[in-house]
Amino acid sequence: MRKVELKMNQLYKYQVIKKLVDTNGNKKAASLKLQCTTRNINLLIKKYKTKGKKGFIHGNTQRKPVTTIPDNIKKEIILLYENKYSSANWVHFRELLIHNENITISYNALYRILKSEGDFISPKCTRRTKKNKARIIRERRQAHKKLTVYEEDLVLNSNILTPEESHARVPRAKYFGELLEMDACDHLWFGDKKSHLHGAIDSSTGRIVALYFDHQETLKGYYNVLFKVLTTYGIPYKFLTDNRTVFIYNKQKKNHSIENDSLTQFGFACKQLGIELATTSVPQSKGRIERLWGTLQSRLTIEMKLANIQTIEEANEFLDSYTEKFNKQFALPINNTKSCFESKPSLETINNTLSVISNRIFDRGSAISYKKTYYQAYNRNDMLMNFYQKTKCLVIKTFDNKLICSVKNTSNDKYDTYLLKPVLSNHLISKDLDEIPVKTKSKKNYIPPMTHPWRIEGFIKYVNNQKHHKNDSVDSNLF
Repeated sequence: MRKVELKMNQLYKYQVIKKLVDTNGNKKAASLKLQCTTRNINLLIKKYKTKGKKGFIHGNTQRKPVTTIPDNIKKEIILLYENKYSSANWVHFRELLIHNENITISYNALYRILKSEGDFISPKCTRRTKKNKARIIRERRQAHKKLTVYEEDLVLNSNILTPEESHARVPRAKYFGELLEMDACDHLWFGDKKSHLHGAIDSSTGRIVALYFDHQETLKGYYNVLFKVLTTYGIPYKFLTDNRTVFIYNKQKKNHSIENDSLTQFGFACKQLGIELATTSVPQSKGRIERLWGTLQSRLTIEMKLANIQTIEEANEFLDSYTEKFNKQFALPINNTKSCFESKPSLETINNTLSVISNRIFDRGSAISYKKTYYQAYNRNDMLMNFYQKTKCLVIKTFDNKLICSVKNTSNDKYDTYLLKPVLSNHLISKDLDEIPVKTKSKKNYIPPMTHPWRIEGFIKYVNNQKHHKNDSVDSNLF
């Protein structure tokens, strides 16, 4: 016969009732000992007489609760995390299980499964947990025990065992659009090659206002971020960005020029729009954008892998829907009464302001060389303009890839703007004289007026006010 084992409180009840029945004792004294009513004492006596010691065992003993997660679901969750979602943090992993795998589970239950049965650690766990896991792995190695595939990955991934430096907390800005933190992050976001994700986040609401992928951290990437901000929200009050990346002006480079000075190009565009630009070399000063990269490296890489993103074009198209999803989940709601964004500028103004400026000289054939191609200037009536040799001009490449030049008129000391068109080579000109060309109505190209912000004096003044140009100021006579 199987031995009946009782818990401490069950055994105490059994001993009191057994003594009560054997000695025919006082039921009221027994009820005081067990802190129950006399009616319950009678029920316990009945159990003792009919079932004996077994009657004091709870009826649900060794029964699984209705809410118990089946073993096959637990195994499936462990296999999914080990093979498919190993780099996801556990909150994100729970969301992926609900949306992609149709497995509904609470975070506490998922935590217990991954922690106790799977022996995993979260990528977002504390430093102490990471150190303890590293110590356990070292002990297993010293004991010559075989590590699991997950533990081998932990050893290879230094980001798991070595926590990143913590960022100091910075108070939020008071108004939406008051401060946008901007930066770029180099990471293996998709495919087998690293790319740079340019982005800007609002300090007040924690809302991602723009994201853009490029192969390198470039002025083009930051211009695209600014373009999205201007077309979606309007003109912000201030940008805070890093001065150690694309914005730094490296004087040590040979043949350095204003055209390659990204800090001056982006800064002058901000000045024309009335945006204050501040730079810093301390990551903690712009902690929200730095924290955003950690979140996106954990979440966005998984989402893009599931979406099978392979190219830059596909990635930038995917960012629009993901940014909306991210802001809906994490960003604070926008209070339009507390917004610093000014009204959106026109598309022509944006295209002309987000430009790259450089200086060139006309040759004997009234042409300039730009990006290994020769160009000639045309006025508003589409007539070719001829200039003396060594005439200085300012070349402006607009955001929509149009080329415009600004030339000083010596007769009235004003500046005229012209459209630049490439000079056709001989092999591109048709030699079939018998064929009558068909006249097609061409769209008239827009040429900015002389009041356009890219004027030579204003640009030279801005360049000479930059700290990194103090010792090599630009002479206005060069133009």
